[in-house]
Amino acid sequence: MKFDIITLFPQMFEVVLNESILKKARDKGLIDIELHNLRDSATDSHNTVDDTPYGGGTGMVLKVDVIDRAITNIKCQMPNDKISTVILLTPQGEKFNAKMAKELAGEEHLVLICGHYEGFDERVREHLVDRQISIGDYVLTGGELPAMILVDAISRFVPGVLPEGAPDDDSHSFEIDGVPALEHPQYTKPSEYNGWKVPDVLMSGNHQEIAKWRHENLRRTNEK
Repeated sequence: MKFDIITLFPQMFEVVLNESILKKARDKGLIDIELHNLRDSATDSHNTVDDTPYGGGTGMVLKVDVIDRAITNIKCQMPNDKISTVILLTPQGEKFNAKMAKELAGEEHLVLICGHYEGFDERVREHLVDRQISIGDYVLTGGELPAMILVDAISRFVPGVLPEGAPDDDSHSFEIDGVPALEHPQYTKPSEYNGWKVPDVLMSGNHQEIAKWRHENLRRTNEK
């Protein structure tokens, strides 16, 4: 799977993309992530990517022509038989969740556009993107952190990145009574610490009783 990320701050991604599961997935060729500095698509000597808004107002707005060139340059590098899905990371977008992550993991090529400053020229939304996604009801200084979240969450559902079946047992990846659910409690050694004990059933070796305990506590966790 291929991710192309358009950003004003590509250096922000280096630590996240080169550690842990994402690094292993990249090394195995399961995911391909390429960063593109939006300023490389500007045409003037100052590499201008934004301008003041028509009608007045505070802040600067990212220019539609620069973003269009960035998207076009990326698509031109892809084979003709590959379908690209262009995603705008924006507070106005649909709320990101596990179901959406699993769905997007089935795409061949995702182009993520990170916003900054006061936002985008509205023509970007209207004409250049396929989807708009938000990670929550709050505003960040830019779209770089949301892009990292999408890459991480989506990559977990790409075959081979995690052990088979593992993503489907994670919180929010399964449902109880049609509602996304949280995983049951987990414990490990030591069996007792500061007087806090691991439930006896988990150390009993009785898999039927363990499964029953997990099911009961899974429901209890999701009733809180």
